[in-house]
Amino acid sequence: MKIIRYLKENEEKTGLLEDNQITELSCSTIEAINSQNIDAFKKDKFYSVEDVKIKPPASSSKVVCIGLNYRDHAKELKMSLPDEPIIFLKPPTAVIGHLDNITYPDCSNQVDFEAELGIVISKEARHVSERDAEYFIGGYTILNDVTARDLQKKDIQWTRAKSFDTFAPIGPCIETDLDTSNLDISLKLNGEYKQKSNTKNMIFNVYELVEFVSNIMTLKPGDIIATGTPPGVGPMNVGDTVEAEVEGIGMLRNFVKNKVI
Repeated sequence: MKIIRYLKENEEKTGLLEDNQITELSCSTIEAINSQNIDAFKKDKFYSVEDVKIKPPASSSKVVCIGLNYRDHAKELKMSLPDEPIIFLKPPTAVIGHLDNITYPDCSNQVDFEAELGIVISKEARHVSERDAEYFIGGYTILNDVTARDLQKKDIQWTRAKSFDTFAPIGPCIETDLDTSNLDISLKLNGEYKQKSNTKNMIFNVYELVEFVSNIMTLKPGDIIATGTPPGVGPMNVGDTVEAEVEGIGMLRNFVKNKVI
C-alpha cells in the first residue's frame, strides 16, 4: 500500500493513496506503515491528489545517505567497489516534498541531481542484523540527493555540498510492499532521461545497509536511508524540472528556482 502525507485546509493529514485518490486516515504516517489493519484507520473522507499539497512522507530526525552503491556508477567513475558502505548525513532542514522547489544556492556554480531509492525506518533500530532488518523497514520512497558538486570537490568532507535547505526532496509517498531486489530507477531532466539503472546493480542491498548504519547510530522511526545513485548524475539549472522515478513507488517531481542572494 502507498501512504502519503499531505496538507488540506492548512491541516497536516495522513492518507492511503490508491490510483489518484487519497483516503484520509486517523493516524500518523508511522502508525500507518506499522499497522496490521489499515482499514481500522480509514475515514469517510476522500481527496484527489491535485486538491492537496503533498508533504514529505515522513518526519525524519536525519537522512543517512550512501555514496557509491551502484556497480554501474562505480564503473562510470572508474572507481573500485567499496568494501563497506560510504555514509554521510543530510539534515532534516534539507527535506522538501513532491512538487516543491529546489533553491540553487548563490555560492555554487554546479548543482547536480542524484535519483535514489529511500528506506523508511518504522521502528527504533540499534545493532540490527541483516537477517532482522526487514522488521525495522516500514517501506520505501524516492529521494533526490541534490549536491553542490563544485563545493563537494572543494571541501574535504561533503556536509556543505549536501546540506543546503531544499537539497533533499523526498516523496511522493511510502510504498510498504515492495521487493527492492530488481526495480528500475531513473531520472528525467526537462523530460529527457539522464539516469537509468536497476536496483539489482546495488553493491549493498537494503538489509545490509540497515545493519551497517544501525550499528553506527540509532535509527528513529521516520528516518530515511538513501541507498545511493546510479550512473548519469549531472547538473541542473534554474528553471529546470527534475523527475526521479522508482518502479513500484511512483515519481518525485521538483523544480529548480533562482539562487538565494
